Amino acid sequence: MTEAPTPAPTAPAPGPARLDPAARPHVDALAAAFPDLGGAVTDAAQARRILAAAPGSAAPPPAVGSVEDREVPGPDGAPPVPVRVYRPDPGRWPGPRPTAVFCRGGGCVLCDLDSHDRTVRALCRASGAVVVSVGCRRAPESRFPAAVLDAYAALRWAAGRVAEPGGDPAALVVAGDSAGGNLTAGSALLARGRGGPALALQVLIYPCLDAAQDTASYRTRGGRVRPGPARGGYGGGARPPPRDVPRFPRAGRRTAPGPPSRAATRRSDQFHSKRREDFRRSGGYHRIISRVTS
Repeated sequence: MTEAPTPAPTAPAPGPARLDPAARPHVDALAAAFPDLGGAVTDAAQARRILAAAPGSAAPPPAVGSVEDREVPGPDGAPPVPVRVYRPDPGRWPGPRPTAVFCRGGGCVLCDLDSHDRTVRALCRASGAVVVSVGCRRAPESRFPAAVLDAYAALRWAAGRVAEPGGDPAALVVAGDSAGGNLTAGSALLARGRGGPALALQVLIYPCLDAAQDTASYRTRGGRVRPGPARGGYGGGARPPPRDVPRFPRAGRRTAPGPPSRAATRRSDQFHSKRREDFRRSGGYHRIISRVTS
């Protein structure tokens, strides 16, 4: 009797099975609440209503020193930009403290100041920074580069107030998650090209730095958090005409010196390989500091 051949070992599946089991309930809940963009949902306003109606946490929001809603001057010819300013507890963080201008994710189409309120509160509590959360205009009502110009306008406004009591004038930071990481990088490029303000750091949290969907990690991990059909409509209204600027330098080019950058990503991130390439091209001024293996 001939013994059956031993099957060759196979690589771990790149899909959801690789996700840390502890993260699975959170990912499933997010996927269940997220609109089926490009599938059952094709209207941005409807998608926003679905997200707004999703049940939130019953726990009280993380406490910070103070929260202030206000409007700041927008780009030339544009409306004022809404911002929400979070200040840390002065007893716990007496200063000097940094100022961070934060741009939220949402594909440049979804989310708002309220959707990221808990996230920004947690950042403020953990960092001791004054965090200025920016309510950038959204597509498709306001096409690129409206959002990045709003982010830059908020950055300029914050720079004029960074030395307020307890602030550190040498510690102006820009930060953002996902599509907000794109706006963060864009506002940093504008600051470099338009003579300021000077930045101490940019923090990119799983940033989406271009519209390409052709990397290995996107093909194997796409739709990990968002339902697959969402890729067809998510951020579609935000894609720029070919000559619009600013944009991340195209492949093969290296950037000129800019502020030091730190990026957080993970191996299960659908844009993981793209982000590593972007940071490789950045001439050594950027560094990935968090690469979770789940």
